[in-house]
Amino acid sequence: MNSIDILTDLSQRPGQAADALPKLSADQLNDHLGGHPNSIAWLLWHSGREVDVQLTDLTGQPEQWERFRDRFDLGEAGDGFGLGHTSEQAAQIRVDDQQLLVDYLKATLNAFTDYAGTLSEAALDEVIDENWTPAVTRGVRLVSIIDDAIQHVAQAAFIAGAES
Repeated sequence: MNSIDILTDLSQRPGQAADALPKLSADQLNDHLGGHPNSIAWLLWHSGREVDVQLTDLTGQPEQWERFRDRFDLGEAGDGFGLGHTSEQAAQIRVDDQQLLVDYLKATLNAFTDYAGTLSEAALDEVIDENWTPAVTRGVRLVSIIDDAIQHVAQAAFIAGAES
C-alpha cells in the first residue's frame, strides 16, 4: 500500500462513520447539547463544507455544494464553511434531513478520493502554502482535510449517543 492508497482509504472513513450514526429526528439533529453552538447538523454540514472548500482550492474544480445548495436551502449562511462562526451564525445552520447531510459529506469525500487518485507520490511533497512554518505540502493539507472531517463526525457521533 502506498501513500495514495492510504489517503484514498482514509478519505472514506468519515462517510462510513456518518452512515453509522443512528437515525435522528430533526430536533436531535439541530439540538445544541449543553448550549454548545455546534449541533449535529452543523457538524455534518461543516465536515462536508470544509472538505469541499479546501479541495476546490487544490483542484480548481467546482464545489460539490453547487449541486446541493438548493436542497439545503440555507441561504448565504450555507455558502461559508463555518470557520469562525459565532453562536448565532452556527444556529442558522438548521438541517432536518440527516440523509442529505450524509449524502453531501460523502459527495465531497468521493471528490477527494477521485482527486487523490490522480496524484503521484511526488505531488504529495509539493509545497502548496508558504504562509505557514513549516510550509504546507499537498500531502499535509490532504491529511489535515480528512483529519478535520474525522474529528467533526466523531463529535457528531458523541452527541448522537448523548441524545439517545
